[in-house]
Amino acid sequence: MAVEVGSPAPDFELKDQHGAPVKLSDYRGKKVVLIFYPLAFSGVCHGELCAIRDEFIATAPEDVQVVTVSVDSMFTHRAWADQEGYTFPLLSDFWPHGQVAQAYGVFDEEKGLATRGTFIIDGEGVVRWSVVNPIPVARDIAEYHKVLAELS
Repeated sequence: MAVEVGSPAPDFELKDQHGAPVKLSDYRGKKVVLIFYPLAFSGVCHGELCAIRDEFIATAPEDVQVVTVSVDSMFTHRAWADQEGYTFPLLSDFWPHGQVAQAYGVFDEEKGLATRGTFIIDGEGVVRWSVVNPIPVARDIAEYHKVLAELS
């Protein structure tokens, strides 16, 4: 079961594609769009993260931070970020395997990876909106703008 809207977002610390530690609580005061995805270099994930890069970030308010998480290794994230020009954090939930995805209720135990969960977290660290899609179903990135506008 995914973290419920209105609940505090579970804090975590994971390494980004450059090996730097990133804590969710480091973004207090900003709205965070926390995006879990199954695997780097896969078709639907590629389309979603390119849409985040090309469509969402350019038009998002300045007080919004995109953070993505998958069970891929930091090295996989670095190769993918370098290839695709992703400048937002790609965090590795590699070990303990899927621990953060489990805390958010979006870990698929059978497949060993995260489902497509998105959580919008306010500046106080409270989950204000979420959506969880099945692995093969892409999310509607335009919905993020609508939700963020309502939080302003």
